[in-house]
Amino acid sequence: MIEPGVINVLKPPGMTSHDVVDLIRNIYKTKKVGHTGTLDPAATGVLPLCLGRATKLAQYITGSDKTYRAEITLGIATDTQDAAGEITSTKDASNITKEQFEKIMTSFRGEIDQLPPMASAIKIGGKKLYELQRQGKEIDRSLRKVYIYETKMVWSTGWGTRHPRALFDVTCSKGTYIRTICHDIGRKIGTGAHMSFLLRTSVGRFKINESRTLEELQQSENPAELIESMDYALEEYPEIQVKSQAVKSITSGAKLYPPGVLQQPDEIKPGQLVRLKAKSTLLALAVTIHEQLPQPRLVYKPVCILKIN
Repeated sequence: MIEPGVINVLKPPGMTSHDVVDLIRNIYKTKKVGHTGTLDPAATGVLPLCLGRATKLAQYITGSDKTYRAEITLGIATDTQDAAGEITSTKDASNITKEQFEKIMTSFRGEIDQLPPMASAIKIGGKKLYELQRQGKEIDRSLRKVYIYETKMVWSTGWGTRHPRALFDVTCSKGTYIRTICHDIGRKIGTGAHMSFLLRTSVGRFKINESRTLEELQQSENPAELIESMDYALEEYPEIQVKSQAVKSITSGAKLYPPGVLQQPDEIKPGQLVRLKAKSTLLALAVTIHEQLPQPRLVYKPVCILKIN
């Protein structure tokens, strides 16, 4: 039986995220593999996969901030907002300058409203949006608030031609659709646009320069050595050291009260997720609660038990 943990896979283009999951199941001889958020088949980059008991962590890794490198092509809009879709409009973008593009691109920083694309896996009324789109349907979707921390131009070409292209980096919150950013930039600039390439460069602490190709994993004599621990995967969350006498109650799901805390950081806020550890052993992921009675105090409620008694 493999140790629970996370594999930082470099997803190649042309495969679905589920294809990658199936391949990892074969490599590690386990059915218990879960991804932490899909990448479109044409996209490539970081795809952390949880193995064994670590599948419990998927939602907490999914919630991490992400970074992408995307290419936008101006003057061509598609029904999927990326290169895989049918062209819906073509306009001459030769009058758009690099400076105009950069100004509009940077206007998308901060908290923005996004309308999820029809070509997405979001479920409404039990149906995935992309399934409805394939049936020729378009339904009303609610705007979602996402946060764009940074946008940065990397490279561009073709200014003064009908369809200039630009490569840019984005750091954003979970749930952000990069192709929708490209679509919305095109709409704001007046020419239409689509995302012509996407590379995910990080998910939380999982970086592309540390990712493993499928070939590496298949050819490894001991692929288990390439699994990162659950503690590593959650390192972005503050660490709370607990006393030995509190371990059993924590792993049974009970709250951790101040008498059971051995050490904790100074700046802990209510609602914050933290790691509960006994020395080097990860016990649980917990949420911080500020209780008022019998006296004001911070307590930790386990939301994901990671150590089996």
